[in-house]
Amino acid sequence: MTKELGLRKWILAVQHILAMFGATVLVPMLTGLNPSVALLAAGAGTLLFHFITKRKVPVFLGSSFAFIPVIQAVGNAYGGDLRYAQGGIVIAGAIYVILAGCVKVFGIDKVKSFFPPIVTGPMIIVIGLTLSPIAIGMASENWWIALTVLVTVITVSVYAKGFMKLLPIIISVFVGYIASMAFGVLDVSTLSAELSKASLFAMPDVTFPKFSIPALVMFAPIVLVVFMEHIGDITTNGAVVGEDFFEDPGLHRTLLGDGIATIFAGFVGGPANTTYGENTGVLAVTKVYDPSVLRLAAAIALGLSFIGKFEVILRSIPNPVMGGVSIVLFGMIASIGMRTMIEAELDFSESKNLLIAALILVIGIGTSVSGGIQVTENIQLAGLSLAAIVGIVANQLINR
Repeated sequence: MTKELGLRKWILAVQHILAMFGATVLVPMLTGLNPSVALLAAGAGTLLFHFITKRKVPVFLGSSFAFIPVIQAVGNAYGGDLRYAQGGIVIAGAIYVILAGCVKVFGIDKVKSFFPPIVTGPMIIVIGLTLSPIAIGMASENWWIALTVLVTVITVSVYAKGFMKLLPIIISVFVGYIASMAFGVLDVSTLSAELSKASLFAMPDVTFPKFSIPALVMFAPIVLVVFMEHIGDITTNGAVVGEDFFEDPGLHRTLLGDGIATIFAGFVGGPANTTYGENTGVLAVTKVYDPSVLRLAAAIALGLSFIGKFEVILRSIPNPVMGGVSIVLFGMIASIGMRTMIEAELDFSESKNLLIAALILVIGIGTSVSGGIQVTENIQLAGLSLAAIVGIVANQLINR
């Protein structure tokens, strides 16, 4: 891996910041968490990941979309107190650490046998589809702005060339922000007043977690999905770089790095962390695989989290702008679930595959809308949590 020095290295690091930025700050904006703390968690989490993986894997960790519905659900269950969601994120990170130990002891094939594509594919679809009402709700506040953003996302994604193709979120949010100013959706005078009051440098609004059994039950199944996503991301990253990161530094180390980073995020008030495919895309475009470039990007993200005026701008982005972006992003999550099953070449002429997928989809989406199984007075299994349990058990029973 060629070492990059000086100004070139800074430019490469800024490219990685741009690639991860839109999606990373979108998650806290959709869930009510603090965007500055999300940047703090992403930067610090990436540095922790690199330390644990012996500084060999060129990865950036950002906010995970998979946790959006459960963060919102826990927040609603506890009257908007997201500290219980933070506790769930800490628990999710701890489960990651346990999975890392299982991979080390039992080997990757044994662990993966519980999460084949027929289980993880429909689970990912459930995540995207249960989020879709949120996107429509935000977009409906001003459909003209949302459609402007939506068209921009599609145009950049389809027609842009080179590195610009990696920035549809940033570009579309910028276009939507300007359009909101032009059409009076965003009050410029109010924004100016808030910017003038905000300090240039400010400590991120760190909060500490609270823990509860219901939150644990709701968060734990999400880890199963993100576990498979992690395997896919590390596989892709290794293929781009030309290294086998499963062997060196080892999948157990990359999982442990994700887990420790997520635990840290939960303790400071950030979303759960995950490896970012957007940054792997930057690696593929630039052909620069030096992990120190990613560490510099992490340091820049840490610095941005301490700029108070920057947080004001992030919080001022109107809902219709985020709604237009979310229509595409949440739809893409569901599409990735379908791609997972297509790439696995699953045969849906076999009734066992149809049965497993049907159970996960109907139970996951149906119980997200109508409610699930009341286990105790405080614990309810619904949505992805219930779908994950049913899917894993059904797969083990039917395929045996």
